[in-house]
This record gives sequence, structure tokens and C-alpha cells, in this order.
Amino acid sequence: MEWMVAITGLPTDILILVLLAIAGAFAGFVDSIVGGGGLISVPAMLLTNVPPSVALGSNKLSSIFGAGSAAITFLRNGMVDFNLVRKLLPFTFIGSILGTIAVVSMPPLYVKPLIIVLLVAVTLFVVFKKDWGEVNRTSQVLGKALYICMGFAFGIGVYDGFIGPGTGTFLIMGFIFTGFDFLHASANAKILNFTSNLASLLVFLFLGHVNILYGLAAGAGQILGAYVGSHLAIAKGSSLVRGVFLTVTTVMLFKLVIDYISTL
Repeated sequence: MEWMVAITGLPTDILILVLLAIAGAFAGFVDSIVGGGGLISVPAMLLTNVPPSVALGSNKLSSIFGAGSAAITFLRNGMVDFNLVRKLLPFTFIGSILGTIAVVSMPPLYVKPLIIVLLVAVTLFVVFKKDWGEVNRTSQVLGKALYICMGFAFGIGVYDGFIGPGTGTFLIMGFIFTGFDFLHASANAKILNFTSNLASLLVFLFLGHVNILYGLAAGAGQILGAYVGSHLAIAKGSSLVRGVFLTVTTVMLFKLVIDYISTL
């Protein structure tokens, strides 16, 4: 950090805010397309040397701006199946609250092996099944399928509150399995991701684990990145989302494996 201060001539506090905004822009861009922006924003928050719980809480503050910006864009362009999503929102909201409460007292180490296996399976599936997520094959999600979606929405909400990075990616997986194409799955995922971020943020605020200034700085970048990313996704369609999906899941997989090995 000292060398950057020397080069830019900016005070340390200002430089941190600028770097968080830049990291937020990249995170918002990636997250708006396929999720996984937390892989960028959370490490950036940790580099400020705030406690891990404050880094997570501050990241949630920034994430609601990115997810909210992308969600508004997708909604305005009619990409969201709100009839389905509105039924899932309460489950994601409650799940995220429970996950956030758990994260302050329990390390997320124990669920990482399961996530690694899941990511490997889904990544290989997408690579070898070229047409998966290319065509929107769903009309209405009813009956047993709806109950499965509710359970999935709750589980992902818990995951977002408990760990966080990759939530949007897992939500997209779930919607694609339901029959949506990559683009519509990404649009639906943003609404639920915004909901889980908001629920988690409320808990972190209540516990005093949010640096408001850092969160707002990264959030400003997230708005810009999410605006560009969501418009690009709509313009380029499912093929772009599929390519970014494979890239992000691969990076996420390597990071989780390295993190898990380093803790053994």
C-alpha cells in the first residue's frame, strides 16, 4: 500500500476508497452476468485490514447496490419470471438471516468440500452438454417443482449468509435445472441475490459488523459494473452468460480448493 501512496500521491484513506470502488466495479460486472463477484469484492475488503466479519458485512452493503442495479435492468427488460421469483423471496430472505447468524459463531470450513464437488460436477456438465441453458424450456413452475425451488431458495439463502461468494452462480444453476436458459436464469437469480444480500446486511448492521464508508465506496463501483454487465448480458444473450459462467466457476473452484488445502 505504501508504494501506491507514493506513486499516486493520495492519502491512504482516499486510496483505499478508490481501490474499493475499482474492485467493486469489476465485482459488479461479473456478478451481474453470472454471479461470483464476491470472489473479487470480499478479498478486496479483507485487504483493508478490517476484521473478517466486518469485511463480510461491508461487502454485503456494497453488494446490494450491484445486485439491485442489475435486478432493475433485468426487470425493465422483461427478463425476470416474477410470478415464480416472488414466491421464492421469503425463503431466501429467512435463509440468509439464519446463515448470517451462524457465520459469526461457526467457521464455513466444513461445507467447502461439498461445494467443491458440486462445482466440479456442474462445470463438467456445462462443458460437455453444449445445449444446456441455451433454450428457455420452462413456462410455469408448479406443484412438486415449485416446492423444490422453495427448498433450493432457502438453502442458497443460508449459503449466502454463511459464506457468500458464488451465491449468484449457484442460483443460476438452480434456475437452469428448472428449465430456464442462462440469460433468464441470471435475471431471476439477481432478484433473489439482492434479497439475500439485504437480509444478511440487516443482521450485520444489527451486530455492528459493517464499515459504512468502505461499503459505500465499493457499492459505487458495483452500480457502474452491474449496469454495464447486465446490459451486455441482455445484448449478447445466453452464449455470453454461458462463457462467463464457465470462467467464473473454474476460478471459484481453484480458489476454494486452495483455501481448503491451506486450512488442513
